[in-house]
Amino acid sequence: MNQNFTFLLWDCLQYLINGIAQGSLYALVALGYTMVYGIIRLVNFAHGEFLMIGAMCGFYAIRAHLPMPIAIIVAMLSSGLIAVIVERLVYRPIRKSGRIPALITAIGTSLFFQYFGQLTFGADPKTIPPFIAEKIYNFGEVNVSNVQLAILAIVLLVLFFLWWLTHYTKIGKAMRAVSFNLEAAELMGINTNQIISFTFFLGAALAGLGGMLMGYTMSIEPMMGMNLGTKAFVAAVVGGIGIIPGAALGGFIIGIAENLVAGLYKSSFRDAVSFFILIIILLVKPSGILGKNIKEKV
Repeated sequence: MNQNFTFLLWDCLQYLINGIAQGSLYALVALGYTMVYGIIRLVNFAHGEFLMIGAMCGFYAIRAHLPMPIAIIVAMLSSGLIAVIVERLVYRPIRKSGRIPALITAIGTSLFFQYFGQLTFGADPKTIPPFIAEKIYNFGEVNVSNVQLAILAIVLLVLFFLWWLTHYTKIGKAMRAVSFNLEAAELMGINTNQIISFTFFLGAALAGLGGMLMGYTMSIEPMMGMNLGTKAFVAAVVGGIGIIPGAALGGFIIGIAENLVAGLYKSSFRDAVSFFILIIILLVKPSGILGKNIKEKV
């Protein structure tokens, strides 16, 4: 076998591993998008800002000399509570006004948090220290860090938790009922407002966790949620928005594609490839890879 071809295979394997680690983070944030959409059919474009809020609150918790596990809990709780407040004060009053007003409101909420974040936290980038000491494991020409393995393990645990929650708990079954038919769920005695608030809290808490984990590989700043949130949204659509396994699958696909393109071609095309995949999916299967085509009256 040609030596150059062998090195190319090793490089592809390295990019694949890096892509899985990066895709794990996209999947974590995409889960919040898909959960909210699955419940009330709202594309919450402010979801990326919940990621930013969690990362910032976690950063200042660390500066206050709190242990890293406590800082992560602070990040998740702060994102979740703010999401509940936003749902109650911003989204709930217009829930029955149609999708266009809700979409415009979500974009406005996103812009508000971006610039309010600059005013509150400052525009300068900040760095979150690693949550564990990094160790590199070598397998031939491939390097895998314990941080990458930890991030992947966390995302898999979150997926298992969500599967357990939605299938084997009372609130999870209520979430499935609301996602299937909100009006019928209300008639059956389910407190739909409570379920929707819980969904916002859980999705934003996962985004806050994602913000803390992303802070290990990149600097955090108030505008970070715009780019990362958009990629997470693309991941949710590619996998099938409204479907939890679809969000995870889409995140892995986007992460792997970005790293392969950046490593084998040009890093400047890293951001473009996710939208190229989105266009292809929308042309071939608009419902997403795991989605199902459903006829709906407009």
